[in-house]
Amino acid sequence: MHPYNTALKQPARHLRTTMTETEQRLWARLRRKNLLGVQFYRQKPLGHYIVDFYAPRAGLVVQIDGAQHLEEAHAARDAQRDAYLVRQGLQVLRFHTTQILQELDAVVEVIFRTLAERLAAGKQPENPP
Repeated sequence: MHPYNTALKQPARHLRTTMTETEQRLWARLRRKNLLGVQFYRQKPLGHYIVDFYAPRAGLVVQIDGAQHLEEAHAARDAQRDAYLVRQGLQVLRFHTTQILQELDAVVEVIFRTLAERLAAGKQPENPP
């Protein structure tokens, strides 16, 4: 199991109850093991971060980026977060909100293919929760 900052537990719960429209749309496609029988968690604390969606069995993180992620400072923080997650053996997929709203099927296809590749290659974290 990946360690996490316990102070993030309550903020993660709050984020789950106040999901954005794009998060809700993607969650509707990821929940209930809809893709290859893989369980996803939403707004999951990992380390000192809260990730949008996490599939521990495949070691996959999916992030949805709004316009603020294009700002230089925010992009730098995203790069730090991604580097940390990659060091934990995870793969990070990032999608812009526009992609979710306009190309949801294509986004889900990318996630599906990535899941299939990671599962086939055995790219799983050592101790998934």
